[in-house]
Amino acid sequence: QVQLVESGGGLVQAGDSLRISCEASGRTFSSYDFSTYGMGWFRRGPGREREFVAAISWSGGSTNYADSVKGRFTISRDNAKNTVYLQMNSLKPEDTAVYYCAAVRGVDYALLRPYEYDFWGQGTQVTVSS
Repeated sequence: QVQLVESGGGLVQAGDSLRISCEASGRTFSSYDFSTYGMGWFRRGPGREREFVAAISWSGGSTNYADSVKGRFTISRDNAKNTVYLQMNSLKPEDTAVYYCAAVRGVDYALLRPYEYDFWGQGTQVTVSS
């Protein structure tokens, strides 16, 4: 079992930047284990469905982004720290959402669909004021 804990959310103004993090852990979870997981970020805004934001393969060599965040957000990972990051620049009010990280084992692809992921975090709130 893998636990994912997001952090770094908060209230910012439009145009600001914010970096959120997701740390993976488990009873016998190691940095090697984390390096075998593809990771993704999804979000659910007020009155909206959950949507894909960004994903990264286990090696970090492949990434995917939603069109709405391309050029503004960057996903990265530090396998030594069991952590995946989402750097968000030029934030807009429509980026307001609860951001969730997700993990899937044994996949060296950047997956886009929620059902492809095995584990989910509890989410971190990001609010962008205009």
